[in-house]
Amino acid sequence: MAKRPVKKKPQPDHQQLARKVLDKVAPDAEEKAEPEKNPAAVALGRLGGLKGGKARAEKLSAAKRKAIAKKAAQARWDKKSNST
Repeated sequence: MAKRPVKKKPQPDHQQLARKVLDKVAPDAEEKAEPEKNPAAVALGRLGGLKGGKARAEKLSAAKRKAIAKKAAQARWDKKSNST
């Protein structure tokens, strides 16, 4: 029986290897801190998001709402049939 050639795993480059060693030695050496958000901007964005959908729905006509709903339903059905 013939022997199969051995497939070797690609070796990580020197920078990747150095990073792995550094993480093992000092895992918390470089933590990524999330930037603080401006509370006023967060409140303003939330306020707009809370009333946006209702305000849009009130402005749409029944025919336009129906067209949007049909398009969304068709997209869901197309997605479902493509996944199988």
